[in-house]
Amino acid sequence: MNLENHIKKLAKDCFQEIKEIREHLHQNPELSFKETETSKYLKQKLSAWGIDIDDTWVETGFSVVLEGEQEGETIALRADLDALPIKEQNEVSYRSKKPGIMHACGHDVHSACLMGVIKILNNCKSEWGGKVVCFFQAGEEKLPGGASLTIKEGFIEKYKPKTILAQHVYPALEAGEVGFKAGMYMASADEIYLKVIGQGGHAALPHKNVDPIVVAANMIVALQQLVSRISPPTIPTVLSFGKIEGMGATNVIPNEVKIAGTLRTMNEEWRSIFHQRIEEICKQTCQAMQANCEVDIRKGYPFLVNDPDSTNRSNQYAKAYLGEEKVKALDLRMTAEDFAYFSQHAKVCFYRLGVGNKSKGITHSVHHPKFDIDDKALEVGSGLMAFLAINHLKGL
Repeated sequence: MNLENHIKKLAKDCFQEIKEIREHLHQNPELSFKETETSKYLKQKLSAWGIDIDDTWVETGFSVVLEGEQEGETIALRADLDALPIKEQNEVSYRSKKPGIMHACGHDVHSACLMGVIKILNNCKSEWGGKVVCFFQAGEEKLPGGASLTIKEGFIEKYKPKTILAQHVYPALEAGEVGFKAGMYMASADEIYLKVIGQGGHAALPHKNVDPIVVAANMIVALQQLVSRISPPTIPTVLSFGKIEGMGATNVIPNEVKIAGTLRTMNEEWRSIFHQRIEEICKQTCQAMQANCEVDIRKGYPFLVNDPDSTNRSNQYAKAYLGEEKVKALDLRMTAEDFAYFSQHAKVCFYRLGVGNKSKGITHSVHHPKFDIDDKALEVGSGLMAFLAINHLKGL
């Protein structure tokens, strides 16, 4: 039996158990940096399989080291643990038991698949050499990001991985398909919090007030021109505001308005300039309209760059495993991912795992209260990642 067929058989053999793991995690989601029971459950499973935990990271994260029967290099495989503050609307047997918390970004899938990878690799050690570090990361969804904290705690220095791989659910692809993009792939992400401070009062007497709602409106319009008229058109950039809170009434002008938004871009020099210009425009607009402004820009995840060699080889390995027609080319994305921190320290490949099924109505995007997956993705995700790991070790 060749390697490809052997891995597929092992993935099929462990599918039911991996499916049960995913459904348990989905029923019992935990928010970022609070994944205590999630971590405990996975560690108990690994212990029952005879797998030791090598180290812990950021309290709830942990790593496992598998060694092949031959000498070789070290690679790392990453899954994330945390869920989102979203109330699930799916009517399924494994629906979240925790009101207002849901695995709406598929991290339960990532962790379950990595458990499958561990089981597969542990059962075919004669097929590969070197070390595979499988690590379950805390807090991907919340700044400063579990990846950055894991790196600060010495993960890279300890294991010195030549390549780090991670997969992420992607409902736009059908289960059984995967997607890759070499080079620049995902944007940096910063959180922007603004407060316009005016002078509230009766809405029928606007001349006696400094209306922070009008000031805020002018400020948002001016800020949008940063993207359309100041940002270089060759640099993908998004500035969006998703929350405006005035708390006045039909006849009440409030004292202040709070605004929250996000900046996404793919150039560090321009990112820094944009921060400065945001503050300048906010303060100048407020000053011109006799209001005051507080600007709080919280620098988030960097942009993610997939190592061209590691990604192109992963792409070819995936075609060998799934068939060329199942491997898709991905476009740039303005979403962000804390895995980008690892791309600053090692060669990485962050690819997409198809989980959709249009015929079954499984089409909702991540972060949606009805997000779900076709279970077929678990078998594909476990088997493919194991296959990629072995081939990367052979090719290093």
